[in-house]
Amino acid sequence: MKSGPMTSMSKTASDAVTEDVLFEASGLSVSFGGIKAVRDVSFSIRSGEVFSIIGPNGAGKTTVFNLISRFYDAEAGTMAFEGADITNVPSHRIAALGIARTFQNTELFEHETVLTNMLIGHHIHRRTRLASDLLFLPRARRQELEFRQKAEDVIDLLDLQRYREQPIGSLPYGARKMVEIARALCLEPKLLLLDEPSSGLNPEETEDLSFWIEDIVADLGVTVAMVAHDMNLVATVSNRVMAMADGVELATGEPTYIQQHPDVLRAYLGH
Repeated sequence: MKSGPMTSMSKTASDAVTEDVLFEASGLSVSFGGIKAVRDVSFSIRSGEVFSIIGPNGAGKTTVFNLISRFYDAEAGTMAFEGADITNVPSHRIAALGIARTFQNTELFEHETVLTNMLIGHHIHRRTRLASDLLFLPRARRQELEFRQKAEDVIDLLDLQRYREQPIGSLPYGARKMVEIARALCLEPKLLLLDEPSSGLNPEETEDLSFWIEDIVADLGVTVAMVAHDMNLVATVSNRVMAMADGVELATGEPTYIQQHPDVLRAYLGH
């Protein structure tokens, strides 16, 4: 377990967060069976920030992530990443553009080791041909060493050394959650989507997670968007928060602003 954060990033220090927009959504809408899961939602994510999406169950938070990942097609609205329209980009190209994500339930190869799962994350950056890989020619060897070094760097960052050679199926749940984040980082993303990263974690693991999210932003230069229910985690790491309910945006702003917003309180507390 980490004894403390490697860095200290103030969630309210706007001067520490560039105003450059990395991702922008405008008027996103999608429905399922006549039910509007997301209705006319617009927001932007700035480079170098932690942007969180909160809301009650069924608010549309994960649906927004599925739209960004292109698992769902938007019925209306547009999305842009680094200024380029990605509204209709095929889902298999999203990771190569620089967007990676995790899921509420871990999606890992249970019988493979932690290191192997992480190396699989590098596949989109493979530059060698199949014949070169099969014969393990010098170029393939150099590439393998490069990928292994990058995986080891992520293992060190997220304090996973003691698990590196263990199969996923033997790991405690908290470690599996961190391995999924580690594998997503092996895609070398510019934008990392974390879907309920603290779900199932105990308070100590959640505190460690907050340190690691800050390290991911500060040390790797990765922008983070997070769907979360844990308001302590959200308040600790987020620069800005978007609150949703019933598929619509209620408010967007700094955590303290969102925590006091009357529409947000009404959605959570019913008054």
